[in-house]
Amino acid sequence: MGKLVTTTATIPLLFQSKLLCFSLSYLFISLIFTLFTTLNSTTKCQFQFHSTLFDYPQSYNPHKHPIPTLHSSCNSLVFFSDYGVVLSEIQRLVGDDSLWDLNSLKYEQGNGNGDSFGRNYSTRKRLSYFDYGDGGSEIPCGFFKEFPISDYDRMTMEKCYGVVVVSAIFGDHDKIRHPKGLGHKTLDNVCFYMFVDEVTLEQLRYHNILSNKTKDNRVGAWRIVKVSSEELYENPAMNGIVPKYLIHRLFPNSKYSIWVDAKMQLVADPLILLHSLLIVKGADMAISKHPLYVHTMEEVIATARWKKWWDVDSLRIQIETYCENGLRPWSPKKHPYPSDVPDSAIILRKHGVASNLFSCLLFNELEAFNPRDQLPFAYVRDLMKPKIKLNMFDVEVFEHVASEYRHNIKHEGSVKTQPTRTKRASPDLLANGSSCTKCDSYLAEMWGEPQD
Repeated sequence: MGKLVTTTATIPLLFQSKLLCFSLSYLFISLIFTLFTTLNSTTKCQFQFHSTLFDYPQSYNPHKHPIPTLHSSCNSLVFFSDYGVVLSEIQRLVGDDSLWDLNSLKYEQGNGNGDSFGRNYSTRKRLSYFDYGDGGSEIPCGFFKEFPISDYDRMTMEKCYGVVVVSAIFGDHDKIRHPKGLGHKTLDNVCFYMFVDEVTLEQLRYHNILSNKTKDNRVGAWRIVKVSSEELYENPAMNGIVPKYLIHRLFPNSKYSIWVDAKMQLVADPLILLHSLLIVKGADMAISKHPLYVHTMEEVIATARWKKWWDVDSLRIQIETYCENGLRPWSPKKHPYPSDVPDSAIILRKHGVASNLFSCLLFNELEAFNPRDQLPFAYVRDLMKPKIKLNMFDVEVFEHVASEYRHNIKHEGSVKTQPTRTKRASPDLLANGSSCTKCDSYLAEMWGEPQD
């Protein structure tokens, strides 16, 4: 009689490990979730990037790579909100007229016959405008003769009611660079304007980037506006100061603005930058700290040492004027301002009383002395009333939201921005005929020396 043999189903060794089973289940679920997310994002994703809107002709773009940055990583964290959330909030803010009083500042009006676009007042007269008080007085703010652009361009600029990004190239000093990382709705909500003079425009046409066939000249995102620089200043750098600091006057209906030096290329969406660096911070203006300097005097010395401005005597007069009228070196007492020296290549503004007043007062100082806008920055900021709410973010952030390129190489016969030789300080000015200067107290405080 044969034996009765019973068999039992055995679990394969592959599935006997609980850990292995859990891992396989987790992998299977993850794959399903990834597939779902991918399929869902193709139809509902709110943040898509524009493809490149402008390709440089090979002859136009000798500088293909940006200048290396000082920081390879960013320890100064700035949190960017979701693009859809940012877009909705900024649309709500610019659409609510009750939040804005764009006519709150009153400006002195020119008669159109002045010999300067601005007006060079005495130091005492300029200081008299620093305290705006109850807003009853008129302040000088450029435009003492008409800004030399076409009526067509002026009308289109007045139709920019929300956010404007502005840059300028005078003297063919830089290349036009298209901003990167633009969200798919950004061009519908942001105006991009590039101001150029005749010399720059000639080069754009020479490289077949622009033609004479249309008034509405565009290069990628930028709308190109011709400025007759012969009716402004001899120095192209000073001509660039007009759109940089009078942006609220050129675009009287805009609510927010971003100035971008032509040597810079934005690599982050301007709406996201405005939201994270300005709106969330509740600031009137956002600007980067200088990577090296904290005190205004340091920037003055560097300006003379590296020949950023040719007239050393005028630099001396300028800084002594500021020392005499209340400029102090930076110290913790100046908090919440973390520095006296900015990197002003990118400036974000909320157009209101404080930021507009600051821009007007700073422009007046630049018109009186020279276009080096870092020199009067702390002087105006510290003495003006009402105080400006300023977000001076770290240079690490600056380097990660924009790329910097070198200026155009100037050849013989190109436009000169200043004399080739530096004018040294005269001996009698070094000490004003005595053993001290008007900045001795400033220097002693900056160096931590005891004062008499």
